[in-house]
Amino acid sequence: MRPSVYSSASFLYPFVMARCTWCGDDPIYVAYHDEEWGVPIHDDRHLFELLILEGAQAGLSWETILKRRATYRVAFDVFEIVKVAGYGAEKIAELLEDEGIIRNRLKVNAAVKNANVVLGIQRESGSFDAYLWSFVPDGRPMQPDRASMGNVPAETPESEALSKDLKKRGMTFVGPTIMQAFMQSAGLVNDHQITCFRHEPIKRLFGVHVFQNPDR
Repeated sequence: MRPSVYSSASFLYPFVMARCTWCGDDPIYVAYHDEEWGVPIHDDRHLFELLILEGAQAGLSWETILKRRATYRVAFDVFEIVKVAGYGAEKIAELLEDEGIIRNRLKVNAAVKNANVVLGIQRESGSFDAYLWSFVPDGRPMQPDRASMGNVPAETPESEALSKDLKKRGMTFVGPTIMQAFMQSAGLVNDHQITCFRHEPIKRLFGVHVFQNPDR
């Protein structure tokens, strides 16, 4: 039986403390870094959730979004793509009154619009997963082996290409910088520093189909 990639990193690596410098020491950030960031994702619902959350982060910190993730899931029907795509004016008004999410009209409207684009992509490509992974060489996670976060670019040719195509299809809040963050989070690129204890384990996860833990 394949071990869960969501096993507690503190259990798997109790004596290793070297992490990517960006995660600091906030428990929610550390848990996200240790258990989720960079793990290859191949589940459409999970990928859509991450896409919407990365867009919601625009102008804010990722920590702000992580602390609201549970309420986002409730507000957006666990990010069921078909449900979000069907949101009408009444549901959008309800979301804009929900203090548990970022109450930005443009971002809420983008979630609905982007869900409809994802449905089109699924019809065209078979899955959102297949579409997204076509933007990385050979459909495999990129392994840049960066020595420090100072070597990590805000954008890459791959994130620029993905952003350009999504915008062409009608998506918003999918600029190349947001798409770079999305690709890092979804494991299309392994941007853990080579000194980070998660770098090598993530490198060995190619091909693992990961599903979001609904309790996180």
